[in-house]
Amino acid sequence: MTDRVNHLGQPVGPPLDVALPRPRPPRAPMEGRLARVVPLDPAAHGDALFDAFAEDAEGRLWTYLGVGPFASRAEFCGWLARQAAGEDPLVHVILLDGRPLGLASFMRIDPGNGVIEVGQIAYAPALQRTAAATEAMALMMARVFDELGYRRYEWKCDALNAPSRVAAERLGFRYEGTFRKATHYKGRSRDTAWFSVIDEEWPNLSAAFAAYLAPDNFDAAGRQRRPLAAFRQVRSS
Repeated sequence: MTDRVNHLGQPVGPPLDVALPRPRPPRAPMEGRLARVVPLDPAAHGDALFDAFAEDAEGRLWTYLGVGPFASRAEFCGWLARQAAGEDPLVHVILLDGRPLGLASFMRIDPGNGVIEVGQIAYAPALQRTAAATEAMALMMARVFDELGYRRYEWKCDALNAPSRVAAERLGFRYEGTFRKATHYKGRSRDTAWFSVIDEEWPNLSAAFAAYLAPDNFDAAGRQRRPLAAFRQVRSS
């Protein structure tokens, strides 16, 4: 709610506190302690990604994505080449110990409003439920807020994609609502669930990520001692 009113007594939003437009995200790597997030290079990453994704023999990771599963290595690498040629989505590869294990993109990039979405997220089984996967998302969020000064970071998914919804809320995104029959893919209608983080929420999340990812929060086997939610401050609705 706002307590600001205009000269007509009507409630109005707060003034902008950031200069617009914001810069577009660069094609530059993001370095973490556990993970590296680098711009997609199909020649360097394609074969290894295909092999990593093939470990998901049932193809579950593609169910809620607009593409896949891919019938062949050539089909997959051709798709990667088309993705790498554009500026939006700006596709990144997540590396763990130098091995390409996942994809995540900046997309629907809107410098004029300072809004950007993270999407096309695909994790191979070896990356799923790891601290490196969390760090990759934290690195991308840090680029958006700390480096580029955006106002809003979005996460959208099929409303039926329960794991994606859980992941969004675990990472600090706030559910905003569901757009009914928002789009369609693979011959199916899709209701889309919307989530976001806004700039004033980022300092708390940034501190939580840092505390969660600290080496002393993990035991010798790499198991977390405390979950990410334990480090976040309680926020009002």
